[in-house]
Amino acid sequence: MTLKIRILIVDDQYLIREGIASLLELEEAVEVVGTALNGRDAIAKALDLKPNIVLMDVRMPEINGVEATAKIRQALPTCQVIMLTTFDDEEFIVQSLLAGACGYLMKDIPPKDLGQAIKLAHAGVYQLAPEVAGKLIGALKDKQVPINSPPSIDLPLTTREVEVLKLIAQGVTNKGIAQALNVSEGTVKNHVSNILMRLGLADRTQAAIYAVKKGLS
Repeated sequence: MTLKIRILIVDDQYLIREGIASLLELEEAVEVVGTALNGRDAIAKALDLKPNIVLMDVRMPEINGVEATAKIRQALPTCQVIMLTTFDDEEFIVQSLLAGACGYLMKDIPPKDLGQAIKLAHAGVYQLAPEVAGKLIGALKDKQVPINSPPSIDLPLTTREVEVLKLIAQGVTNKGIAQALNVSEGTVKNHVSNILMRLGLADRTQAAIYAVKKGLS
């Protein structure tokens, strides 16, 4: 029998955290093991319940989500934290990722997408909401945050793949890329897969950072 992904939900608003819990209970692959009302509560619950994934709000009383994320990741390195918030400020995004969060998503995410995001995070895949990806790239440019060079490439990208990579760096979704290039969304997915494979990258976030490093954004 496949073990379910254990989830801890952290939000200072009762209706939001209970609403998220109710939605996730419909997902067969996950189990909500607890909820917490602020960062301090989240740390204590995480240490006690040892969840696989924490869905963390950013702005909360007592201890905020960024600080709580850092403490949880330090104490439980195998526990992944996804920021789930309404705030897409550059500072929150950068601080959250530096604290160890593996994703930064917005609360208007469709329930099915949230379920998929949890499964991907459990598999170690980093994720950013499209609008967040664009702001992160902007922050990296403005602050000149150092970026480690990705592995060298064995095969050059095609002209179309470079176009797709530039749009990824701007935070454009697959659907938006398809519309911009007048191709099908399936074709875009194939291009993205090829880009990641050829550059030796794990996900779109790494691809976006690669593009900035190479001056392609």
